[in-house]
Amino acid sequence: MREPASNGFVNSSALERIGLSHDILQEAIRDTYQLLDQIDATLEIAGVFPLSQTVELANLSSMIGNIFASAIAKHSKNLLRRNGPHKYPDLLTTGISLQVPNMELKMALETNKPKGHLAKEGHYLTCRYVLCQSDGSFKIGKENRGIKPYIWEVRCGYLLREHFNISNTEGDSGKTAVVNAAGMEILEIVYCDLERAPLSHRGKAYQRYQKLFE
Repeated sequence: MREPASNGFVNSSALERIGLSHDILQEAIRDTYQLLDQIDATLEIAGVFPLSQTVELANLSSMIGNIFASAIAKHSKNLLRRNGPHKYPDLLTTGISLQVPNMELKMALETNKPKGHLAKEGHYLTCRYVLCQSDGSFKIGKENRGIKPYIWEVRCGYLLREHFNISNTEGDSGKTAVVNAAGMEILEIVYCDLERAPLSHRGKAYQRYQKLFE
């Protein structure tokens, strides 16, 4: 069974401010991996490619995000519940604790910045993942992408509209709101799987992540 990185949890205070914990996050990541593995096992029996090779990457990101959000709600001790499909925000407070707000969850592949269709102020959980080989090993580069999704980073924080860049490119599917650099700085890292971080180990970005664990 796949497991989240046991030493990858940091900044517990950032989660505590929104009524969550590393335990909830750990169980949610574990459940996400388990369900994804079950889906792939079923597809294999049917003679179909793994999920990551069956659907487009944008759809894969959405599916992982929906699974992850549901898992967070499941392990939140009834503090959160899932909203309906295509409704904002993804996670709704049940009102049991005033400390737990509504939250939107955004997914992104590798080092891409999370995005949505609208720039909305509120509490956010962002999650980035990579595609590893079947044995869990990871190499940087699109040409080295594998078949198994692994979450390498989770962040949380409160974003304003100014933390999004709005794109309305002609020919695009519609408006796109991408979390900008300032927004990414606002979001605090609460989980990082350094072994699978899609960053050069010699680069400054990777060194910044390393310092989280010093």
